[in-house]
Amino acid sequence: MILPKTIPIYGDTSFRGKCHKEHVEQASFFSKIRKEYPDSYGLLAVHPRNEGQLIGGQFSAMQKHKLEGLSKGASDIIVPGSPAFVCELKRRDHTQSKWQDGQMEYLQAAQAAGCFTCVALGAAAAWEAFCEWEAAQRRA
Repeated sequence: MILPKTIPIYGDTSFRGKCHKEHVEQASFFSKIRKEYPDSYGLLAVHPRNEGQLIGGQFSAMQKHKLEGLSKGASDIIVPGSPAFVCELKRRDHTQSKWQDGQMEYLQAAQAAGCFTCVALGAAAAWEAFCEWEAAQRRA
């Protein structure tokens, strides 16, 4: 997987080895944010279910989802705010991850719109990015 040059990356880009799958890292991040911020960010944080939507050629269902607001490539972790937190979560060993269609474009559009954007290599890296964003929210 090629990492973006213009989007901040959190985590050790040189790490290679055994690591959790992306969905496990994502569940870990969401569990932590809901535990630490049960009445605020834990309620607001979302994961848009975009990947894996096209199963068995369900083209008409995909068209309907797009009309209803499905955004191709939407990042794994989005927390509304000013600016919003937009994080694409990959495996700790990023060479074991792939970019899905539209993910890079979504991050670039979010960055251009003024969002806090990043790629996080694992849940710990996503938490580091989130804490940096949250600290900036408190200072604002």
